[in-house]
Amino acid sequence: MSPPSTSHTAAVAAVAAAPGRGIAAWWQAAPFTAVFVLFFLVPLGLILMVSFWDFNEYELLPGFTFKNYLSIFEGCGDTADLCTTLRTYLSTLKFSLLVWGITLVLGFAVAYFLAFHVRSPGMQTLLFVLCTIPFWTSNVIRMISWVPLLGRNGLVNQTLIDLHLIQTPIEWLLFSDFSVVLAFVHLYTMFMIVPIFNSMMRIDRSLLEAANDSGASGWQTLWNVIVPLSRTGIIIGSIFVITIVMGDFVTIGVMGGQQIASVGKIIQVQTSYLQFPLAAANAVILLAVVLMIIYGLTRLVDIRKEL
Repeated sequence: MSPPSTSHTAAVAAVAAAPGRGIAAWWQAAPFTAVFVLFFLVPLGLILMVSFWDFNEYELLPGFTFKNYLSIFEGCGDTADLCTTLRTYLSTLKFSLLVWGITLVLGFAVAYFLAFHVRSPGMQTLLFVLCTIPFWTSNVIRMISWVPLLGRNGLVNQTLIDLHLIQTPIEWLLFSDFSVVLAFVHLYTMFMIVPIFNSMMRIDRSLLEAANDSGASGWQTLWNVIVPLSRTGIIIGSIFVITIVMGDFVTIGVMGGQQIASVGKIIQVQTSYLQFPLAAANAVILLAVVLMIIYGLTRLVDIRKEL
């Protein structure tokens, strides 16, 4: 191996001899670090601390007790029937998996169409902007817009009755699991489209040509080339959708008619009744579950390559 050049050695020595460079790097990272600590770590630490406090009808009682956690898991040792906490988490996970599966199919299809079937960059941009139009309005407005469509006397039921396809209104269109999943998909599909589209736009088109020249069919190219190379975007979109749905309580409350339980809804109710330590304990447990899901997903791919 040939020795390093004189200019390279001099450059390395100059960098090593500049103590100000290390200090400058710390100063550049300081604002982000301060924001992260102030708006994430400190509130998280406060929630964790309050989860071990006691409370009564009138005040919070600072201290250290596992009473709140024991109350949450009360009755969960009974193997004959699931406790309320486990049933609630299973219900929340059910919605998360359903919404994840539907948004993954829709998001992948839309991203695939934009990335590989729309040739003009200008048309790609236009169609992508059209996908974001629903985000120009509030989530609440987009959610409530389904009520006059799916209600007992809504547009869908009235149309079906007028066409003599049904005799009586369909009850499960609104305030049901169906309406909750529909609203979630409507609200959060874009969170799946964006990262998948970003990953697909980075795929070298010569790989697709090579697969085609090798005699691979369209489905074989999709499954063996496009899907693996889009895996990072799929994982990032999955993290977005699952974590948002796991903590959502507004959508489930409105579209479920306040009749469907979720972890986020329980925390919101406990907060409204000023049971802050109990709500904090539930929030800590929910955070632990979400972090485990994120950890499992990030083990499948190195997300740093996408950032």
